[in-house]
Amino acid sequence: MDLLKRAENALEFHFGRAVGSGAPPRLVEAMRHAVFSGGARVRPQLVLSVAMACGEDAVELTDAAACAVELMHCASLVHDDMPTFDNADIRRGRPTVHKAFGEPLALLAGDALIVMAYQVLLNAGQAYPDRLVALMQNLSAGVGLPSGIVAGQAWECEVKADLGQYQRAKTGALFVAATCAGALSCASDASPWAALGANLGEAYQVADDIRDVMGQVILMGKPVGQDALHARPSAASELGLDGAMAHFQSLIEQAVDCIPQCSHRGLLQQLVHREAERLVPSAAFAEYRSQQSATPQSISA
Repeated sequence: MDLLKRAENALEFHFGRAVGSGAPPRLVEAMRHAVFSGGARVRPQLVLSVAMACGEDAVELTDAAACAVELMHCASLVHDDMPTFDNADIRRGRPTVHKAFGEPLALLAGDALIVMAYQVLLNAGQAYPDRLVALMQNLSAGVGLPSGIVAGQAWECEVKADLGQYQRAKTGALFVAATCAGALSCASDASPWAALGANLGEAYQVADDIRDVMGQVILMGKPVGQDALHARPSAASELGLDGAMAHFQSLIEQAVDCIPQCSHRGLLQQLVHREAERLVPSAAFAEYRSQQSATPQSISA
């Protein structure tokens, strides 16, 4: 079974198990809309890949850890899209949760997905109490203060934010949580895997900044031009588009290089390179630069 299919199957199983029976139907529908919307599932794939590299010995716990990270990610997107933040109408090519179900259910759906992430870990981790505690702490660090995704979102509300600190928190923290979760689910040392998550997470945020400028709604599946509209920190605005692209490529290479020596190193390297091309297709970037070469207002350095 490939990693994506395994991640999808695990999400279906653990989502259904956590929802149980008798929950408000529209809330469950809103939660499903947020989770099962065609995402790339790179975070759970990272959890699974690292676990395999560390000699995976508890498949259900690894699957649960992968699901928990993805549920947290989906919850953050629900809240991020709401009118109080981005006020986005589309996500992954579909109406955002608040557009499809209204703001009250969207808020509740995001909250419920956060709780569900911990439920999934608790349900699967009772037979591994030491691993469970470590996984809970790891997930909490990736989400909360001082440097989790909540802090990353909050930096947008500050008068001034350091670009690197903002990117590491908003996107990088959950990637670090993903790579470390893969090791922790096997009772392995997570520290050698943190750099992979940090570099790849920062690369994701830089790619998002690049695509926001390029204006490729079809590629992004969400509104573009949001960084400038909301005056958010952006690699493209600080480094110029070409500088941001060079930074992105450097981060990808750093991510590849820092993967520890292991039996699945090639699989992880392929995953990183595949994601890099998916995030910013080289042909699309070249075409955009060609189109903008004669435009004085182009955002290039």
